[in-house]
Amino acid sequence: MTRMAVDQILYLLDEAFDGGGWHSLLTNLTTVTLNDWSGPPPGGKRSIRDLVQHVGACKLMYDNHAFGAADLRWGSPAVEGMGRIDSIAAATEWLREGQARLRRSVAALGDADLIRVRKTHWGEMKETRWIVRTMIEHDLYHAGEINHVRALLQQNDS
Repeated sequence: MTRMAVDQILYLLDEAFDGGGWHSLLTNLTTVTLNDWSGPPPGGKRSIRDLVQHVGACKLMYDNHAFGAADLRWGSPAVEGMGRIDSIAAATEWLREGQARLRRSVAALGDADLIRVRKTHWGEMKETRWIVRTMIEHDLYHAGEINHVRALLQQNDS
């Protein structure tokens, strides 16, 4: 079983989540204060807490439906992070757990598995590489969104 492509995908998955660079999801969470956590920015609707809840829920749903039993549903306490997103520290741990679960699933693949079609949480079949790429992009997209909301709340969006 060859793994060159899977190893590269794991690298990108890790970097987008917690690569230490200015664009990773967890790096952007480190600049969030308790005052920034629950309130939306002026004129906005979603708080940083809401964004983190969305990211964590998607990690669980994509992994469960593509690689697991496909038995998780939107709105369930586990998927929504009930009791896990009340603080930044608890939410970060919840995100780490979801990332570890997704990473284990990807790490178990061989390169040939990347073009295998799998179920998405909305029922459509997509290639494995599409699903993993979407999760990488998802972390990066919401990292930028978290950074922008934080900057608006802290009034240092330069």
